[in-house]
Amino acid sequence: MTRARLALLAVGAVALVAAKPPLRFSPDPSSVIAAEIAFNRLAQQKGQWTAFRETAADDAVMFVPQKVVARDWLKKKADPPASVTWSPSIVYVSCGGSLAASTGNWKRPDGSVGYFTTIWRRDRKGAWKWVLDHGDTLSAARPVPDFLTGKVATCKRGTPPPPPPPGTKPGDMPPPPDESLVWSADVAADNSRRVTVKMWTGEAYETVIDDKVAAS
Repeated sequence: MTRARLALLAVGAVALVAAKPPLRFSPDPSSVIAAEIAFNRLAQQKGQWTAFRETAADDAVMFVPQKVVARDWLKKKADPPASVTWSPSIVYVSCGGSLAASTGNWKRPDGSVGYFTTIWRRDRKGAWKWVLDHGDTLSAARPVPDFLTGKVATCKRGTPPPPPPPGTKPGDMPPPPDESLVWSADVAADNSRRVTVKMWTGEAYETVIDDKVAAS
């Protein structure tokens, strides 16, 4: 094979890579459950805050109780001698499979219990990274279901996106917006907060998580 032909093949390969469409994900609740289980296992094996650092998105936030950027707060945080343990009870996934919310119970080594809610987002490689983690203590743990539950939002069909600018390559276009699963975290001056997750049912948004944490 001549050098010229090899060069043409290389150019063609680059063009194919450039034309690769954005990643699309299947809305798979089991993958979120697996991410939660792996997150908890990592905490037991390598340390609580180490696990939080290694699984956080760059823009992840948490509450201590004030709202903080997780990577900044976790940067120099030493792991406790024993980690909190947790397990999800139910998982909600967006229609496009790129956003999810999980909620369940946690337990500290001293026996105290509480609940958590975690918002997960796929990164560019398809791995789940958490973007929000919060929870609160409870006097008694929430009832644990016999089976873990996963629910997928109905696809929300909105206004079609505008056409791409002239000369735009397919690989440059981001995936269409997915508003089938939305969340919010409202924090007051006294550090009380409310975290909500809503899922599109096909006709309206249903509030599936509504956590209210009192001022501390």
